[in-house]
Amino acid sequence: MPPESPQPDYVDRVRLGWEARYPDLDVRPIDVIGRITRIGALALAHFDRELETSGISRTEFEVLSALARSDRPLRASEVTSVTGISGASTTKHTERLAKLGFVERRRLERDGRVVLLSLTDAGREVVETELPRRLARERQMLDGLDENELSTLSHLLRRIAHNVESRYPG
Repeated sequence: MPPESPQPDYVDRVRLGWEARYPDLDVRPIDVIGRITRIGALALAHFDRELETSGISRTEFEVLSALARSDRPLRASEVTSVTGISGASTTKHTERLAKLGFVERRRLERDGRVVLLSLTDAGREVVETELPRRLARERQMLDGLDENELSTLSHLLRRIAHNVESRYPG
């Protein structure tokens, strides 16, 4: 049996409200999916606020991150594939990032229609500043969980993610 929460949280209040209104429905999925959604929303909102000092959006950070993780320049279609954002959004964000001096756009020599994207030193600096901040905040979110709990939680969330991705592909 899982340990009791110290006090009811937002999701408990929502679930209890639905239980009262629709007593014949099994609303237990709200306990898990509601918390995943709530944690994600709160974490992303905080990350958006942190990024304001860098002058970029979360989506733009995802573009910079995709380029930072790559060992070579990427085509816009590859950035789209890695980040999951739309092609039009990739174009819009990479153009803005290039104007800010964070991304370099170069045409492929053998095919001028292909544009290769890479980080500039300034773009790498943004990633190297923001990524540790993000990881530190995410570590704080996991405070109080031991290695076994973290491993179990990661395993269970991976199973849920697989269910969602296989049934409801993006």
